[in-house]
Order: sequence, then C-alpha cells, then structure tokens
Amino acid sequence: MKIEANLVDIDTQEIYPASITIKDSHIVSIKRSNEVYNTFILPGFIDAHIHIESSMLVPSEFARLAVRHGTVATVSDPHEIANVLGVKGIEYMIKNAKESGFKCYFGASPCVPATPFETNGAILSPKEIEELLKQDDIYYLSEVMNFPGVINNDSDMMAKIALAKKYNKPIDGHAPALSGKELQKYLDVGITTDHEAFTYEEAKEKLQKGMKIQIREGSAAKNYEALHLLIEEYFENMMFCSDDKHPNDLLKGHIKELVKQALKDGHDLFKVLCIASKNPVEHYGLDVGLLRVGDKADFIEVKDLKNFEILRTFIDGKEVYASGQIYLPRVKSLHVNNFHTSKKEIRAFEIEAKGKEYRIIDALNNQLITKEEHQYLQSKNGVVECDIQKDYLLISVTNRYEDVSPAVSFVHGFGLKEGAIASSVAHDSHNIIAVGCDAKSMALAVNAVIESKGGICVVDSKEKIELLSLPIAGLMSDNSGEKVAKRYEEIENIVKNKLGSTLDAPFMTLSFMALLVIPDIKLSDKGLFDTNSFHFIGECIL
Repeated sequence: MKIEANLVDIDTQEIYPASITIKDSHIVSIKRSNEVYNTFILPGFIDAHIHIESSMLVPSEFARLAVRHGTVATVSDPHEIANVLGVKGIEYMIKNAKESGFKCYFGASPCVPATPFETNGAILSPKEIEELLKQDDIYYLSEVMNFPGVINNDSDMMAKIALAKKYNKPIDGHAPALSGKELQKYLDVGITTDHEAFTYEEAKEKLQKGMKIQIREGSAAKNYEALHLLIEEYFENMMFCSDDKHPNDLLKGHIKELVKQALKDGHDLFKVLCIASKNPVEHYGLDVGLLRVGDKADFIEVKDLKNFEILRTFIDGKEVYASGQIYLPRVKSLHVNNFHTSKKEIRAFEIEAKGKEYRIIDALNNQLITKEEHQYLQSKNGVVECDIQKDYLLISVTNRYEDVSPAVSFVHGFGLKEGAIASSVAHDSHNIIAVGCDAKSMALAVNAVIESKGGICVVDSKEKIELLSLPIAGLMSDNSGEKVAKRYEEIENIVKNKLGSTLDAPFMTLSFMALLVIPDIKLSDKGLFDTNSFHFIGECIL
C-alpha cells in the first residue's frame, strides 16, 4: 500500500511531499516527491495518561471514539477497575483492548487500595504487582498515588517501586502540590512523571528537578492554561494527557484539541507534535510508529495543520477511520462486577443536630482539589438542614462492597436547587457517592444505583429518576460509545438545567469528592478525611 501526502517529519523538523510504502503493518520506504499534495500525514496522537474506565466505555468502545480524533494509542492506568476487581479487572481491560485493534498500553496499579482509609473491592500486594510486571502486556508501574507512603518509606509501597526497577519499567507519579525536599525524596526513588501539577510554579520546579510533566486536560481537571507557557523551554520533557474523560467530551475531541490550542497559542508545531506523539513513545517504550522507515504504520492524515480535521487514521497499516466511518470492530462486553450492598433508608442520609457549626467540603469547578470551610446551619426536628440558597448540601459515600450505613457530610459548590445526583464512579474505591438537597432525594438516587448494580443517576423534586446503567464493574456500559455519550449528556443536562448545578462537569467533580490523595478535605465511606495530615477528621460537627 502507498500513501502520498505532505509528510510532517518530527525528527528533521521538515514538511515535504512524500510517497510512503507500507507492507505487513510497517513502513518499508519513504521517498521524497516532486508532486503537490493537499493533505498532510503525521504521527498519530497518544494520550500519555488516562483511566479508560472514566469514559464509562470498555476499551474497544473508547477506541472507536478516539480514532475519530487521530488518537492511535493510550497509556492506560487500569486503576479504577483494579480497585473493584483486582487482577481480574486488569486482565479484562487487556483482553478487550486486544480485540479492538487499538493500542492500549496498560500499567500495574500499585495503589490498590489507594489508601487504607476506605473500603474497596481488591488488594494488589507486591506479589501480585510482580506477576503483572512480568507480563509483556504491562508496560509500567502506574501512578504512585500514595506519595506520603514514599516519603515515609512505607514498606509495601517501596517494595512495589523496587519491583518496577527490577523489571526495568517506568514508574508513574502522582504528587499534587509536592515541592522542596519532599518532592526530591519522591523523585529519588525513581518516579519519573506527574500529571497532577496545577500551577506554573509547581510544574516548573518538577521539570527542573528532572520530572516529566503530563499536561492534563480532562473533563474535570484542566491544567493546560496554567502550564502551556512551559512548552517552549521544556517540551522534550512534556506530554499531553486526559487522565479522566467522560464519554460526551470524548465524542467531541481528544488530544487533538490540545494540539490545536497549543498551536493557536503560538507554540512551535514540531515541539507540540513531540509532546503529542514522540515523547510518550520514547518514555514508555511503546510499539507505536513515528513515521520512520521500519516503524509500525501508525499515523493520521489531516486536511491542514491548523484545524487538524482528521481525514484518516491508520493503526498497524490498517485504515481504522476514514471520512466519518470507523473500521474498528465492536467487541462483545462481558459483565464483571463486585456489588454487595442493599438499599438504604432515608434516615441513613440525615445528620443529627449536635451543634450549630459544621465542616463543609468546598468543591472547585474544573479542579480535583477541595478546600475546607466552616458554616452555621439550621436544624429541624433534631436533623441538620441543607441551606439550598447558600449551596450547602448533603454529600454521602455508601460502601458498595459491604452492607453498612453511609458516611454523610456537607458540601458546597454543586449548586443544586432540588433533588440529588449519585454515581458508582467514585475515585478510587468506587463506592456510591451522592450529593443532594434532602435525605429523601439522596436515598432515591443511591438506591437506584444499588438496584442497577452501578450507574449514574439524577432525581428531581418530583422524584423522577433518570439513570445510565454501568453494569461492568459499576464503571462501564456495554453499549456503544455514541449511545453512552448521548445518554450521559442527557442526564448531565438535567443536572445543570433542571437541578441548577453550576459546575461544568458535575458528575466528574462528584467522582473525585472521595479521592483521599488529593488535597484538602474529602469523604470516604468511613468518614471525613484530612488529606494533608492523612488522618480522619471525625464528624462534620465542629
């Protein structure tokens, strides 16, 4: 097969007309041409850090949406399903991805559970991590979220890091706001990347100390604007990633959108393309071609180098997308799950009035971090009431692995004026998390998720329930990407337009309110947690 177009050569930093010959999935020759071509070919884009489960799609359906945008590969941390199903979950993701024809490069997740302060569905011990790292299908040690464990020489954490070194596999980081001596100690153990930097100064310090920064632009956390000025000087040590991408956002765009924005902001084309393709290939040792003789034929054809309209996407020399048509197969998705709790009563979501001032989790739009604030709240009949006008609402986390009572507290920032929302996508243990205006709405939303053994749900003031079922690990749907994206957007629009949420991505923000490794205050199924001191706070009552 021959492809003729203007070749964008990242290595030589040239653009020239060329004829490319492909045989048996590889590029066997590249010849300069004197012809005039109207299209451009360049290496396909790579998402350098993503949890595919957060798209609510199995890998094969994620792939069908991603190739539309010129993505040919992902560096995928199966951390989410591992917390639900352990090694069995990781094997599920690898098998499904292999059947798709898309290039997913999975890691071994070292923080399962992410912390000992929450209930999850599985534990990956050093022994299980070693068995994973031995496999050719495992390319790296996934993000080391337990940075306090590294700093304090936790034996379990250090054993897993030592195993990654033993098998010569890169180690991914996760170190929000870490700096100074503590950052240096974190780096000294061999951790090489970070996708959690959310300020220019933080990212620059990490880059200067030799860390590679993954600029994240996901559905909730968006750090491009804060970090992109570092591209010109540090592009060789930067990559683009999504981390978490909901299906409706994936339908609209992927890494291509970061490339377009970076060029619009005046960054050099070749530097940007290094970040989008070459750097992750070289850092992780991926079997992804970069348009060189002998490489796998993984590339895209675009109409121009401004809008990057994707005309065709090739993986291993096969046309997987062209002119709106997707040629990747649909893969039958088997149901695997871990759900062992029963429906909850309304009173389980009530907070007994024991005082007047309460701790509040302050959620921030487009950020994973939270702040702690204190607020006086009124009570009625011995129960603390939400202040809907001031946006002080109930938040709960219900253990899905054991039949126990939920943890309940207060949250600010969601902006709901009625009803409740709930989800079994709740990083990282994926218990059932909910935010609502009253205990009855909370119970209805949570119980709908329990009944379907996974899903996202919205309940309005008339007690009407809308649900997107997620029967695969309580994280993913067995439907097509297009159907899931449409249904998700319908439910999200109800949350925004009817319930009144002011968040750009209310369900994505909701899913991070139980993530105990991101500052400052979060809620696990066991109670309120101070992520800075890594200790439980106790009750929300001051």
